Amino acid sequence: MKIEIILASSENGFIIKNMYPLYLHDLAGIHGTLPNRYGIFEEGNIRTLQEQYNIQQVWFEHPGELFPYLIMADNLPAGFCLIGSGKYTPEGTDFCIYETFILNPYRNQGIASLAVPEILNKHHGHWMLFTQSAENNQKALHFWTKNIDIYTSGQYSKTEQLIDDMPKMVFNFTN
Repeated sequence: MKIEIILASSENGFIIKNMYPLYLHDLAGIHGTLPNRYGIFEEGNIRTLQEQYNIQQVWFEHPGELFPYLIMADNLPAGFCLIGSGKYTPEGTDFCIYETFILNPYRNQGIASLAVPEILNKHHGHWMLFTQSAENNQKALHFWTKNIDIYTSGQYSKTEQLIDDMPKMVFNFTN
């Protein structure tokens, strides 16, 4: 399988926007959240997927600070990874992985394990990423622990912190 990482733009960003509701649906199973009264997995009164798409537009309006990557498998969208930098990262951090998602048909095939190092190698500095530390998120915790350990040769920190009032496992490392 040929894996390709593409920095999305306003021309092809709609592909990430198409996958984003599926990502939020997956997160609902981890966070135990319900859709809003309009059937959208989003806080507030977002009524349509189009409104939700508009919220995601910020990722395509700040090149050089926000990096929305498409993960392609054999020329088809397999997932995405959203990276922030500059004012979009916590103090003392150069880059932050905010969201990473692989569509169900592509899971457990090693695609994310191939994509993540390639994405990390595009940006050098101090990194942070976090994931839900709940019992029902063990696959993600295992994935990130294993892959960050391999990528950094064990040179990273992993701490549990409250972020947005939710317990998160936070990884910090430099590449």
